[in-house]
Amino acid sequence: MTLMPATQRPLAVVVLAAGKGKRMKSARSKVLHRLAGRPLIQHVLALLAELKPQETVVVVGPGMPEVEAAVAPQRCVVQENQKGTGEAVQVTRAALADFARPGHDVLVAFGDTPLFRPETLAAMVAARDAEPRPDLVVMGFRAADPSGYGRILQDDSGAPRAIVEHKDAGPEERAIDLCNAGLMLVDGGRLFDWLGQLAPNNAQGEYYLTDLAGLAVRDGAGTALVEAPEEEVMGVDSRADLAVAEAVIQTRLRAAAMAGGATLVDPTTVWLSADTRLGRDVTIQPSVFIGPGVTIADEVEIRSFCHLEGVAIESGAIVGPFARLRPGAVIGPEVHIGNFVEVKKATLERGAKANHLAYIGDAKVGAGTNVGAGTIFCNYDGYAKHHCEVGPGVFIGSNAALVAPVTVGAGALIAAGSTVTGDVPADALAIARGKQTNIRDGAGRYRATRQPAKKAKEG
Repeated sequence: MTLMPATQRPLAVVVLAAGKGKRMKSARSKVLHRLAGRPLIQHVLALLAELKPQETVVVVGPGMPEVEAAVAPQRCVVQENQKGTGEAVQVTRAALADFARPGHDVLVAFGDTPLFRPETLAAMVAARDAEPRPDLVVMGFRAADPSGYGRILQDDSGAPRAIVEHKDAGPEERAIDLCNAGLMLVDGGRLFDWLGQLAPNNAQGEYYLTDLAGLAVRDGAGTALVEAPEEEVMGVDSRADLAVAEAVIQTRLRAAAMAGGATLVDPTTVWLSADTRLGRDVTIQPSVFIGPGVTIADEVEIRSFCHLEGVAIESGAIVGPFARLRPGAVIGPEVHIGNFVEVKKATLERGAKANHLAYIGDAKVGAGTNVGAGTIFCNYDGYAKHHCEVGPGVFIGSNAALVAPVTVGAGALIAAGSTVTGDVPADALAIARGKQTNIRDGAGRYRATRQPAKKAKEG
């Protein structure tokens, strides 16, 4: 879905991503942990991009070059002191100088909250546009267990009058189930003035962004509340949270795939990535994993227990069961990839077949070519990868090895068991194996020699 902004006011987006994520127990920054094959913060940025902001700024902590690389080309600013969410937004003042004026909007979001929907963002914009136009829009949710969340206090009309963090809340405030989701939409002309008035007078000694609600009410500025389902606004703070979020996003991706015309025979066992693209009348059997970078055209069948990543599969192809397609694989129209076949950085053209037990890497396989069972494309010499070029209509017998670089001409036949180290001309028959020798009664004499030693060992 593409969400057009409901307002023509200039909009800047601030994404807070400076947190260390100690509960993840990881050397990796929290916002770089992956959800459906994509870092958390990239989910957030993709959702915010639906609003078409004129400026996006990501706030990172010191020494986070990997986060800066993950969000490029978005602008990053560093929060050196890390004294709370209010200070985190305050460090964007210089970057957002053009938005610090009335009639400009600044939306604040968090890099570890990847599940909100474009419709919810649209509701925040609509609330900001409603008369009398509020200067601060807060997103809230009703928590099944509100422990640890900031509580939203409301006036008689239901508008937020304050947000109290859990550690600073008294018993009555902790009994409130309306919690702060973190996202705020603020008039740019008010934002930095209010940020400059924040004080660390709280249990954590930090500058709270949530104190903006109280400052807005004190100054007579309007506030508004948008409520979202709890599922949408969950932050990912631990590995357990990451698993819960993965389940949520997989459910959404599966539903979208089926709504788009794909058949998932057992949806709960099919794992998709955020960028998976499925055509119409695609059938995916149970227990299939689809990693990032996969495009599947119309009328493709993916059979059970396949693992796909970085692959394009064209119309009418059949893949699996038990196939592995690695990055750079291009599976052409009506190609058959069977059980225990692995393809990496290789193109199979229309109607080619590799039905079982084969490895095809760094290669081009022509239309209608048959790759026999046990065939290996030997593409690596221990130092570099080399390419095999196999023409159309080639028959490669079972248990053959093509030692790259080699070229096999159109219509050639490679005998079973051959190790091919040189080019094969078109329509040629290549045989590259040792001559068979039969020793008369050799098996009987071998057994007669070995059986006494075996009996002695057993006795």
